Amino acid sequence: MPASRRSTTTRRRRSSRRRSGGSSRHAPRELPFVGPGERLWILDVPYGTQVEGASWHPAVKMHVHVGRTLPGHLKPYSPGPHTLGRFLENLHNPGSPAPVPEPTDGFEPRQNQYEAADAIAARAEVGGRIFLLADEPGVGKTISAVLGASAVGDLRGAERVLVVADRPAAITIGHWCRTITALGDSGLEWVVITWDRLEKVAGHDWDVIIADEAHALRRTTTKRWKLWSRISGHTRSHDAAPFVIATTATPGHTPLELPYLAPAYAQSHGEPMTAWASAKEPANTFTSALERHGVGLEKSRYGATWTTDPARRAEDLARVRSWLTDDEPAAMLHRAAPWGPVPISGMPVALTPAEREAYEAEWGEFCREMDLARRGRNTAKGRAALLRFQQKAGLLRVDSTVQWIAQQVEAERQVACSVEFVTTAADPITERLRDAGLEVATIYGRDRFDVEEQRLRFQTGEAKVCVFTTVASISLHAGETLPGGKQATTEPRVGIFHQARFSGIAGRQVTGRTHRDHQVSPWHIAYAQGTVEEQVSRAMVERIAAASDTVGGDTEGLTDVAALLGADWLPAATLTEDAG
Repeated sequence: MPASRRSTTTRRRRSSRRRSGGSSRHAPRELPFVGPGERLWILDVPYGTQVEGASWHPAVKMHVHVGRTLPGHLKPYSPGPHTLGRFLENLHNPGSPAPVPEPTDGFEPRQNQYEAADAIAARAEVGGRIFLLADEPGVGKTISAVLGASAVGDLRGAERVLVVADRPAAITIGHWCRTITALGDSGLEWVVITWDRLEKVAGHDWDVIIADEAHALRRTTTKRWKLWSRISGHTRSHDAAPFVIATTATPGHTPLELPYLAPAYAQSHGEPMTAWASAKEPANTFTSALERHGVGLEKSRYGATWTTDPARRAEDLARVRSWLTDDEPAAMLHRAAPWGPVPISGMPVALTPAEREAYEAEWGEFCREMDLARRGRNTAKGRAALLRFQQKAGLLRVDSTVQWIAQQVEAERQVACSVEFVTTAADPITERLRDAGLEVATIYGRDRFDVEEQRLRFQTGEAKVCVFTTVASISLHAGETLPGGKQATTEPRVGIFHQARFSGIAGRQVTGRTHRDHQVSPWHIAYAQGTVEEQVSRAMVERIAAASDTVGGDTEGLTDVAALLGADWLPAATLTEDAG
């Protein structure tokens, strides 16, 4: 029996004896007055909603209610276990934490998930500070990470675990909280948030951190990175930082997009963090470290870029990966999905003469705008021109996408339709499908607050089509076990990209919404036949496959796409902003 299986059983027995409020490390700042026998209730009231008896308080930056009991009309706003609201409520009511739910009976992780937890624990046991869990979508990273964090907690006498999940929060927070509840909290205090709420937990200390969809940390110039650096102790010494479990099937396009792995690289080379990270110049410090250890970098107008030499790239990929896999114990685990890679192909759309004329006119206008932007070195105008062309070209193909989806539904398949834009793609596609009598689940725009409701409409078969803009963290695959023990329909899923994604990471993440958990789901990329879209779509097929190879193989395809669109003078980040 693996060590993690034995220790998980032990931790479940411990979880029923959770310590009382003594785990709080930061005294509350200013609080509302709480009288004898009363409690400060934290309430998760949606933004812009006014509820009688609930008031916003700046000390906790959430709505609160003070009283002996919580009135019935406020109970729907009471935060659930392992949420930020529950954490704050326990923090501000020392000595009387809310009850912790018991683990779910009959929930048994798979063997490969116990093995992943063992690998994570082994890395922590020798003093490692970060582990990259890079399994393919659907292999089971969530359960592996929870088991691993619990094992690390046992080894290090931890008290708190922070889970930072991707959006949409309406799905991801509930998913992580249900998983933690099912497995048992192991006597640890868990807090699940999304990347956009890092600021709310920056004033607290964490022993273990799970960074879900860690490729969100690819850029060091963002507010997100600054908060992450502070919370994770990125620049601290190896023995003074929390243990981080980074999970992502698509770590980055290039080695330059892996600054969040700097702690593991530093430990692999026996170097202090000062050699790999700094608070003032994180990008330059990380770049210098990569170059010092043999990664081929070149200078460009926008800073350091990865070499364009294919042979050197292959060497670099093997090099940066070996820093993690060859360490003992390894700092990384990557396992391909046993059901194989996603079947993906282009889907040509024959334009009518009128559509062809309109397309050529839009292409000509785009080329003129891009040329003017290039001559003026105006990155913003170049990016705007590219977005306008994508939107207008996609709008011309809306009817063909609608017809294809209707045919798939008639063939008793459920369809996942990925779009990038709302007004020129998601809205018209949805409206025309509904005009044709089809039920459509929508995960975009105005429906973003009803994500879980919309997802379940698709999963239960109430809606045969789901139109969505999100790239990760939703499950649309057949046969999924749903909340409450129900099962998703077993009708086969097919997917369509109405617009090609420039980012191989984003494309790979999208296909993983349906092609997962032993369910094979083919995907198609729609394009106007005989246009530049056809060449871009062909490059996208290659980029999605390359993005599965841990890191780096995706970059050459991005260069090709940029050249096709006359956008090779733009910074690569402007073409891949959707992924991070």
